[in-house]
Amino acid sequence: MSARPNTAADTAAAETADACCTGPLPVLGRDVTVPLVTGGEVTYAALDYAASAPALQRVWDDVAAYAPYYGSVHRGAGYLSQLSTDLFEQSRATVAAFLDCRDGDQVVFTRSTTDSLNLLAQVVPGDCQVFVFETEHHASLLPWRDARVTYLDAPRTPAQAVETLERALADREPYGPALVCVTGASNVTGELWPVRELAAAAHAHGARIVLDAAQLAPHHPVSVKDLDVDWVAFSGHKLYAPFGSGVLAGRADWLQAAEPYLAGGGASRTVARRADGGVDVEWHTTAARHEAGSPNVIGVYSIASACKALTEAGFDTLVARERHLIDTVRAGLAEVPEVRVLSLFGDDAPRVGVISFVVEGWNSSHFAAALSAEYGIGVRDGLFCAHPLVRTLLGSDPQGPGECGAPEPAAPGERSLNAIRVSFGAGTPDEHVERFVGAVKELVRDGARWKYRTEEGRCVPDRG
Repeated sequence: MSARPNTAADTAAAETADACCTGPLPVLGRDVTVPLVTGGEVTYAALDYAASAPALQRVWDDVAAYAPYYGSVHRGAGYLSQLSTDLFEQSRATVAAFLDCRDGDQVVFTRSTTDSLNLLAQVVPGDCQVFVFETEHHASLLPWRDARVTYLDAPRTPAQAVETLERALADREPYGPALVCVTGASNVTGELWPVRELAAAAHAHGARIVLDAAQLAPHHPVSVKDLDVDWVAFSGHKLYAPFGSGVLAGRADWLQAAEPYLAGGGASRTVARRADGGVDVEWHTTAARHEAGSPNVIGVYSIASACKALTEAGFDTLVARERHLIDTVRAGLAEVPEVRVLSLFGDDAPRVGVISFVVEGWNSSHFAAALSAEYGIGVRDGLFCAHPLVRTLLGSDPQGPGECGAPEPAAPGERSLNAIRVSFGAGTPDEHVERFVGAVKELVRDGARWKYRTEEGRCVPDRG
């Protein structure tokens, strides 16, 4: 039973294969133009991939080819329902292969990385002790409210990260389960973390480990077997599949032993009334146990499509091209003395296409607004949902104000306690990063060409 009744997606796949050798992968929005406050229009340079990457054209075409055949998932007798169910479960197998899962691992579909880690936080045993570095994204830092949590200080080298974890695990109570939560690539600095070594340290001390691969999976291959992690979580919207789905994949035992993350249809195998008026429920032991409600089959299929597209393009090729883009940006920023790039592990640390920085004499919101309004470049400013890490890197008051993704109120020109983040990936043309580097140099040298004002804590062009 096929969910691709025409050749649109096959054509997109061929285009992807051709593009991987010559340039960026085709993405939606690559030809979108935006107006400039100084007059005219320019092709938009989307350099905020770390927040949400554009949809791959391959993904969009696959979804469009399937959309007329959309139907309910599981238990439907009709053709479209059966086709959609097959597609949903085939997508689960595709994701498992993409992650190189072990036999017996479960792939649970969620809404996002945040949702995946909150699900895991709900299924950890009640006496579990959780270890998490303060450098984590809030999605990894905050879900463990019902567990005993040990927050670890920011390391300054990969080796120090392993040493810090080993000491903490050695000092823990010698009983009960333990879980380590760690990022694969920082959403602030882009630096790669020593996941394999951290996993080995965790297992040596009887702990399990979950990998937040939200920033890693779109840029590098992720092998559950090779890294020896117990679970991995990531989001579709960062993997060029922005249709509202995410993944939690890994060991089944804690998932099967816990009550469902959400109670409802799909999670239950049977429900029966009792004589006393209550109900008896038998829950599924498969991934469906934590997938209550009508599954987002389009979101799930889009993730599977993205997994196939990245695999077919070849991560060796994608990584090599991204390294060229990283070198271009870092070399350009290094030529501007007023720019300070934020880093935990130093200039030589391997990283993905995520770079955060501050500019002397500039409020970060003002600088980001000028990049957008005057150059058509979309970046992000703020604390990037990683407040402890950014404040550590900036040396600012860890108790200072700040809201996820929003800058602290400041007028143009005032010193900011926030940073600017530029991020890119498989769909980024060379011209976009070259324009960005040129714009940074020009803004620092000449200043903004337009006046800006503060509106609800953000700097915006003054059109009054």
